[in-house]
Amino acid sequence: MSHADGVHEDFDGCYRAVRGRDTRFDGRFVTAVRTTGIYCRPSCPAQTPKRENVRFYPRPAAAAAAGFRACKRCRPDAAPGSRDWDARADLAARALRGIESGVVDDAGIPGLAQRLAVSERHLHRVLVTEIGVGPLALARTRRAQTARMLIEHTDLALTTVAFSAGFSSVRQFNDVMRAEFGCVPGDLRRGSASSGEAVGSLTLRLQHRSPMAAEPLLQWLGGRAVDGVEELEGSTYRRVVGSSVVELRAVPDAGHVLARIDVDDVAAVAGLVARCRRLLDLDADPVAVDETLAADPLLRTSVARHPGMRVPGAVDGFELAVRAVLGQQVSVRAARTFAARLVQRCGRPLPSPRGRLTHAFPTADAVAGADLDGLGLTGSRAKTLAALATEVAAGRLTLDPVADRAETRARLGALPGIGPWTVDYVAMRALGDPDAFPATDLVLRRELGADATTRAERWRPWRSYAAMHVWHRTTEEQA
Repeated sequence: MSHADGVHEDFDGCYRAVRGRDTRFDGRFVTAVRTTGIYCRPSCPAQTPKRENVRFYPRPAAAAAAGFRACKRCRPDAAPGSRDWDARADLAARALRGIESGVVDDAGIPGLAQRLAVSERHLHRVLVTEIGVGPLALARTRRAQTARMLIEHTDLALTTVAFSAGFSSVRQFNDVMRAEFGCVPGDLRRGSASSGEAVGSLTLRLQHRSPMAAEPLLQWLGGRAVDGVEELEGSTYRRVVGSSVVELRAVPDAGHVLARIDVDDVAAVAGLVARCRRLLDLDADPVAVDETLAADPLLRTSVARHPGMRVPGAVDGFELAVRAVLGQQVSVRAARTFAARLVQRCGRPLPSPRGRLTHAFPTADAVAGADLDGLGLTGSRAKTLAALATEVAAGRLTLDPVADRAETRARLGALPGIGPWTVDYVAMRALGDPDAFPATDLVLRRELGADATTRAERWRPWRSYAAMHVWHRTTEEQA
């Protein structure tokens, strides 16, 4: 993707995208202009710079490390991310997913390296080779983006913003913001935050690429909503995430999702935003996916009716895995009932219920030590849940986008009662693998016939999206 100095390899392709102001490439690379010292989105409406004056970088952090600052007009720092990295399972891709998920904020570079089972030096070397900058620069850019979000959407004091975003001092905060955006933090705050955006309640716009098939995504989430944890009202989805409540409303024509986040600790905002983006698959590349899938006559009609289909992700990998186990060989309704009972038995009640939202989904520790009798589960299903929770609680099984997918698949498949369908389903939604394909799924086998696995090869690397199209088409036919 990039040379050792971080410059994007495909200069001609990037320049064509910039000349055409192609929004499809926003987030996949940035354009740095030597004569102005700024970097932009490919779709920036400014005059197209001359070829000899531009350099292309795969990530904003690489452009910032080279001395460029973000354009104030097109806001490249707010562009959706790239799904290209999610299609990869190598060290660089896992490291980027970890940084975006906030691992560095919580555990530092040593913690990220430990999660990846490599030395800090090796991690730095790999990222510099792939992207042009090391993990520290990438984490610094993420902190700056978080700080800007808090400056623009809250009335928090700038000192509070600095430490909430992860900066170690106000001086460091000022220096990084000036380097990233070309101005001091105070200049980014234009007037006071609008109504409803004070401390504890933030309203944010989460950008995504168009098109976005919001209705199928909301139907999926709403149809599987667990009482007490989540709910769907019209086009608004709400759920408990940890000790916070998030409300998500799609505005597809505007290219963003409105997110209202009720949070006690503002330092948790960046992590919550990352979880929401994964849940709604907001970094998807819908044009690339649709072009591949529409080439198959079996999916062509569905792609035309629902362009921009998303794969629902997860706010927590353990929760997703538990729900997958509860959904084995039973109806969606029965799985919801079992999950609701588990929440009432093991979930932590909210200090102040928000309407019908009353509990957080149980943690692995809570389930591992719980008595699961009386929930209506078979003995073998209860044994599977206990084994899953024990492995996650002990740290032997990690179910998030940073995990080594091959190792996680093997560990998950070795647990009693977990077969190929559950492994693929968890990889698809919790691990964020866009090419996972639960070939043993009964609906997929019925719709695709005996050659399901062979036919699915045509859909690489987007087989997860193909599965969503087939599942949704079946739902529409039954409606």
